[in-house]
Amino acid sequence: MTPPLHGLRVLDLTRALAGPFCAQMFGDMGADIIKVEQPGVGDNARAWGPPFQGGESSYFLSVNRNKRSIAIDLRHAHGAEVLRKLVAQSDVLFENFVPGTLDRLGFSYEQCTQLKPDIIYCSISGFGQVGPERERAAYDQILQGMAGIMSLTGPIGGDPMRVGIAIADIMAGMFAAYAVQVALYHRALTGQGQRVDTSLLEGQLAMMTYQAGRFFATGQAPSTSGNEHPTIVPYGMYRAADGFFNLAVGTEDLWRRFCVALNLEHVRDDPRFAHNADRLANRDRLDELLAEVFTRRSVAEIEALLINVGVPCGEVRNLQAAFTDAQARALGIVRTLEHPTAGTIKVVGPPYHLSATPTEVRLPPPRLGEHTDMILRELGYTSAEIASLHAEEAVE
Repeated sequence: MTPPLHGLRVLDLTRALAGPFCAQMFGDMGADIIKVEQPGVGDNARAWGPPFQGGESSYFLSVNRNKRSIAIDLRHAHGAEVLRKLVAQSDVLFENFVPGTLDRLGFSYEQCTQLKPDIIYCSISGFGQVGPERERAAYDQILQGMAGIMSLTGPIGGDPMRVGIAIADIMAGMFAAYAVQVALYHRALTGQGQRVDTSLLEGQLAMMTYQAGRFFATGQAPSTSGNEHPTIVPYGMYRAADGFFNLAVGTEDLWRRFCVALNLEHVRDDPRFAHNADRLANRDRLDELLAEVFTRRSVAEIEALLINVGVPCGEVRNLQAAFTDAQARALGIVRTLEHPTAGTIKVVGPPYHLSATPTEVRLPPPRLGEHTDMILRELGYTSAEIASLHAEEAVE
């Protein structure tokens, strides 16, 4: 079966995480991803470590599969000409330079449409393409702080805390991928390309959903709530005799089933806990009562009782337990690739399944400039011309 984006060519001029993660999703769907990198340096993430595998950064390896790498000096006249030829033959271009950088190099959206009128040109930046802070440099944690997510994360009354993954980068990449797919659908209907842009700031603000709703409704900024849900009780992380588990009693029906499963009918019938609003008002006392029950049982015992009656709950695991769990193995989320220098590597595969157009994890993350000559030949360069480009350091 043919993957859904087979035949689509994507230029990936991005570095670090948001852009590479986004482009990798297109590669998993069968697109031909050409990663354009700076000679001698490459993507910043190539140097991020340890850990390294066979000299390759595990960070870089995690978001750059299903791509080919060409190293081009965009400031060299002949290097820029190579990129112009690539643009003319591409459907999508991703870039995450500081706004204005590609314009100065001769590759603004308007300039690229002169080469490929229907190109989809996607920019991912820290702060967006307009506004007083558009040219500010940004990394994930900066935007986690500035967009407010750190003010919601951490222990109650404690200092703000970053989320344990680069969530601003990852979400910006996901929003960009979604927007570009919409742009491609529009192009299929009309033949018209367009400019797409998103930012880490917008992505983080868009994620606020119900927390933003609370702020808009009350005018008061929510603060850290630890592992407790701000409006539903009981809903959060709890300690058992041998570890921690999460519990989500999200409806009154679940509350009744929860109480029966744990022989807590007397708690169910207590007017202080009759409805969610009551439980929210008396959270501390309810937590004390539940702690007495939970700390006498193991996580497995609690899970067995609650799963049996359909109450959502689950053990708090580390990554070793999460990736080796039977359910994760059944889903096939971990994939294996053979890399020419790193050897056998494991990557997290696509988290979705398409019955008619399955995804593919087919190419290991490329070495810097690994496919330069191959791509130049595809563009029509002769062996002598390729040798000349290397000699003048326009490519690597």
